[in-house]
Amino acid sequence: MLYMAIEHFKDGDAKAVYRRFRDEGRLMPEGLAYVDSWVASDFARCFQLVQCDDPELLQAWARAWQGLIGFEFHPVVPSKEAFEALKPRL
Repeated sequence: MLYMAIEHFKDGDAKAVYRRFRDEGRLMPEGLAYVDSWVASDFARCFQLVQCDDPELLQAWARAWQGLIGFEFHPVVPSKEAFEALKPRL
């Protein structure tokens, strides 16, 4: 399953987040895969598309960043799949 992870940098401190990323990596547990990411132009949030079969892995990842990042996780599907699923009802 795909998830949109919205990372809220505590106190808007992107430097602290990127320092830790530089030094320790993504800190994702085994089984959680990075797909792509985008950063808000004000450097206050990051939007990461990740993939996993076990949603508990998302919570483990969030705990690894506790203190620097607050997370929101939203299950998502590609737009093409959403359209195909809804097409018979349009």
